[in-house]
Amino acid sequence: DSRALKTGFDIETGRHNFLLKSFLRRTQISKARQLFDRMPRKNTFSLNLLMSCYLKAGDLAHAQEIFDNMVEKTNVSWTILIGGYAKRQKHREAFYLYVQMFRTGMKPDHVTVATLLSGFDETSSTQKEVGQIHAHITRFGFGLDSAVSNSLLDSYFKCRSADSAVQLFDEMAETDLIAFNTMITGFAKEGLNEQALSLFSEMQHCGFRPSDFTLSALLRACGGSFDRGPWVHGLAIKLDFIGDVFVANALLDFYSKHDALEDMRKLFDEMPVLDGVSYNIVTMSYLLSGRRDEFLHLFRELQSSVFDGRNFPFAAMLSVASNEKDLEMGKQIHSQAIVTTAADEEGTQVGNALVDMYAKCGRFGEAETVFRKLCQKGSVAWTAMVSACVQQGLNDEALVQYKEMCRNDVFGDQATFATALKASANLAFLSVGKQLHCCIVRSGFVYAVFCGCALVDMYAKCGSHRDAVLVFESMPERNVISWNAMISAHAQNGDVDAAIISFREMTKSGVRPDHVTFLGVLTACSHSGRVEEAKEYFDSMVHVHGLPPSRKHYASLVDVLCRVGRFGEAEALMVDPDEIMWSSILNAARIHRNRDFAARAANALFEMDAIRDAASYVTMANVYAEAGEWQHMARVKKAMRDRGVRKVPAFSWVEVGRRVHVFSSNDTAHPMNGAIRRKLDDLGEEMERSGYVMDVSCALRNVDDDGTKAESLKHHSERMAIAFALIGTAEGMPILVVKNLRACSDCHEAVKVISRIVRREITVRDFSRFHHFKDGACSCNDFW
Repeated sequence: DSRALKTGFDIETGRHNFLLKSFLRRTQISKARQLFDRMPRKNTFSLNLLMSCYLKAGDLAHAQEIFDNMVEKTNVSWTILIGGYAKRQKHREAFYLYVQMFRTGMKPDHVTVATLLSGFDETSSTQKEVGQIHAHITRFGFGLDSAVSNSLLDSYFKCRSADSAVQLFDEMAETDLIAFNTMITGFAKEGLNEQALSLFSEMQHCGFRPSDFTLSALLRACGGSFDRGPWVHGLAIKLDFIGDVFVANALLDFYSKHDALEDMRKLFDEMPVLDGVSYNIVTMSYLLSGRRDEFLHLFRELQSSVFDGRNFPFAAMLSVASNEKDLEMGKQIHSQAIVTTAADEEGTQVGNALVDMYAKCGRFGEAETVFRKLCQKGSVAWTAMVSACVQQGLNDEALVQYKEMCRNDVFGDQATFATALKASANLAFLSVGKQLHCCIVRSGFVYAVFCGCALVDMYAKCGSHRDAVLVFESMPERNVISWNAMISAHAQNGDVDAAIISFREMTKSGVRPDHVTFLGVLTACSHSGRVEEAKEYFDSMVHVHGLPPSRKHYASLVDVLCRVGRFGEAEALMVDPDEIMWSSILNAARIHRNRDFAARAANALFEMDAIRDAASYVTMANVYAEAGEWQHMARVKKAMRDRGVRKVPAFSWVEVGRRVHVFSSNDTAHPMNGAIRRKLDDLGEEMERSGYVMDVSCALRNVDDDGTKAESLKHHSERMAIAFALIGTAEGMPILVVKNLRACSDCHEAVKVISRIVRREITVRDFSRFHHFKDGACSCNDFW
């Protein structure tokens, strides 16, 4: 007791702290909290223990609350909380705490730095932040600590800075086996396989004996070379590592990835020790290679084993079901996951994979149900939900989901950004697309081909063709997908010359065109009426590039022939014609007022058992309406009702004030409806004075009053959107309007006149292409 008085040590507090520590080891939070609340005296060590207990259970909120209320925070206190955030992949919060620690005057030690570095991963780490920590390590002399240096090496590789890692490795006073393993693993991940193998030789010369981690890294460094795998296998036998299940599993994985299933199975049967990972690798190999019987046999064997069912490869199996869109298979796996309680593991890969599977199989309701039950939602689950919304046409909701994901500090990957960009493109929401572009730059994905293609598509569909070209030209690597995105962008804008130039540059660069490439070129020719060039590229696809044409290619060639009125040639190409081909003929025959072909196409479509698209019925009805054959039009509409086909209502939308405003024909719901209609009336008077005459035949109504028809045309959705944009934006600003259907010919003429009157560039994107109106002319040259 006298010693306790001298040192200030409280025996009772020490005893309580010992009990707290035992509760911490067993993660018994409630007991630890009860004991803590009963303690008459607490010290910093007591608070640190309780904070550690909460962090071990994943309760960051309570741990943060304890930390914030601490009167005296030690170096250990800061390090414990930084480690808690680091383990939960909350890198930004961990780094922020590290900065705050400095601002309070508290100096970190080597443990703090190593703990902070452990939180970096491939998605969150940036070279700038790692460089700042490196500067602190040098400043405080922590570089001599091998744990700190090795963590720093690993962090440089995670932020894709192999050069900095090599420089640090060369400057290290002493290198150990962990440092060599980190470098070999980092080289292998970066695809620098020769450097990895060279460093392995250097490691052996230095007298280090390879470990199980070394052999695992070496297998990764073998890359696409199968011949080196057996060499590592032999090295494992020589070093007596073949009985090590970690090394044996790495070898199984290597054989699996190189489709050497017989070698994989031979090794599996010879392994003295097996674990759940061993079974997972082999079962998934059989499943991915289509060998379902062997997969089922081994999976049943796995189910009857002693291994924990929660560790079965349910996530990987679900990914196969997702890619194959096999809902039945996905449901069976879900059932098995429930039986083994793997589906109850909140926030695990299984939950994320279930969301992804149901979303890709088109079951939005089930995906949302699983998603809501996830306690910890990863980027896979969030991306699946955003993607599901886009697939359902709920683009606004997709962007809401993306924003919610960001608020929850979940970092997206390339797939997340690409999906969000698609939603922005569908809405023509340029401001959001630009914000996403900034996020992609900050996340380090700006040079990734996947994101680059999505950006090209977004800018093109938002009417910012120049930005689409700039993004494409800045891409360091271009594959067939990026070239296709650029050709498609030119095609949507009706710029056939640019599309053909891109095609030639693509082939000159050594990239081989595919079916999508030729579809883009044919579409560009179709939008410009370039029949001979379309036929030339169609023949080139077949005879030069050896690509068999699909129905879509035939339909595109039929479309371009019909657009210029060459119906006989088009009909000659129609072998076993489908709905798409007959619809192309019907649309073109309507434009060219070729009643015979229009009637034949309409009858052919009408006799089909089930037409998927309501647009075909609508076009048929319009053909009869223009001819005044109201009885035939009524017959078409009756067929629509009988077959359960509903006409898609026409909508147009425009972005004003960073909000998307949606209009329908004769819309009265908008808060500024009165001002919009007055603007249309004023424009109508000016248009009449400039010589514009309304084509009332475009108002397909069974009424004799031209005034009623004219009033209906004046309030078509695109005109209402343009009028609102003219009110809500500054003079001279360009306007972009998106319409879900094809604009009528009268609206096309009207917008040309409006662009001259208001002296603005007006872009209208309909379901197939862009129309750029300026000074009374359209970029399509009235060929559409």
